[in-house]
Amino acid sequence: MAAARGSRLSGLLSWSRPEPGRPMSSHAHGEEGSARMWKALTYFVALPGVAVSMLNVFLKSQHEEHERPEFVAYPHLRIRSKPFPWGDGNHTLFHNSHVNPLPTGYEDD
Repeated sequence: MAAARGSRLSGLLSWSRPEPGRPMSSHAHGEEGSARMWKALTYFVALPGVAVSMLNVFLKSQHEEHERPEFVAYPHLRIRSKPFPWGDGNHTLFHNSHVNPLPTGYEDD
């Protein structure tokens, strides 16, 4: 029984090991063919996919109008423990006056 188990185990292990003259890298399939395949996938799948995604985002942003939410002065939001090191110290680095309120409310209200 133990000998049969040992032979099955050695058969499984020898099946998973590569042959002595056969590499396990991409060289077995041909380096030029693999590079050509990835280049074709990049040009014909990835780049058109990115272009279609960019077009989709652009077209959707043209049709949607965003309403600004009403300002509610929650005490746990927009806390300024020290001023920002740029500008007047109250605006974040990428401040958008239409979307981002200050601690006191929107700028143009």
